[in-house]
Amino acid sequence: MQYSKEVEEMTCVAKGARHEPAPIPQEGNWTKAKFIEDISGLTHGVGACAPQQGACKLTLNVKNGIIEEALVETIGCSGMTHSAAMASEILVGKTILEALNTDLVCDAINVAMRELFLQIVYGRTQSAFSDNGLPVGAGLEDLGKGHRSQVGTMYSTKLKGARYLEMKEGYVMELGLDENDEIIGYKFVNLGKMMEDITTKGIDPDKAFLNNVKTYGRFDEAVKKINPRKE
Repeated sequence: MQYSKEVEEMTCVAKGARHEPAPIPQEGNWTKAKFIEDISGLTHGVGACAPQQGACKLTLNVKNGIIEEALVETIGCSGMTHSAAMASEILVGKTILEALNTDLVCDAINVAMRELFLQIVYGRTQSAFSDNGLPVGAGLEDLGKGHRSQVGTMYSTKLKGARYLEMKEGYVMELGLDENDEIIGYKFVNLGKMMEDITTKGIDPDKAFLNNVKTYGRFDEAVKKINPRKE
C-alpha cells in the first residue's frame, strides 16, 4: 500500500464504533453480507436495450454467490433469441459479480443482469423469506406445463379494432364476437402442450392438435367468429 507524505505525517486516530453491514433478508435468514458467497436468492427482473427496441426478462437462482439456474426470455429484435442462447450458457456457474461484469451479448440482457444484481445484493429477492430458498428448477416452473414463455401479443387499429394473437393460454385461432361486434371470447391452441404430446408422448399430430384446442370466455355464445390474422 502506498501512502502520500501528507497521510504518513498525520496523527493516528483510533476507530470507535464498528459499523457492520445492515442485515438483509434472504432464504429465511437475516444475513450480514460481506462476501459474494454470502449471497443467495431467486428473483426476476426486466431490462431493455438502449434504444428501447427489445426487452429481456431474466430469472436467476443464486446459491452461495453462484448462479445455479438461469431463465432468459426475450422479446424484440430477432437477434435477441440468439443472444439469449449464448447468455444461458455464459451465466450459470459464475458468481453474480462475474456475471455483472461479463458481456451477455445483448444490451437488454446486460441491463436485466444489472437490475437483478441490485435486487439480490439488497435482499429484495422473491425467496427472501423462504426457508432455504427455492430449489434449482424453480425458475423453470415459471414457464408452466408447456415449458413455453407466456407472451401476450395484441394488435389493433382505430379503424378495425383489436385482434388477440397470442395469449398466456396459447395461439389464438378465432375471436368470438357478440351482436355488437365486441369480443366476448376466443378459441386457442396451447402450442407447448401440443408439441409435448407429439414429441414426448408420440401422439398423432392431428389428435394432439385437437386435444389442445380450447376456448376462453363466452366463445360458444358468439354470433360471429373471425380469424384475427385474416379477417
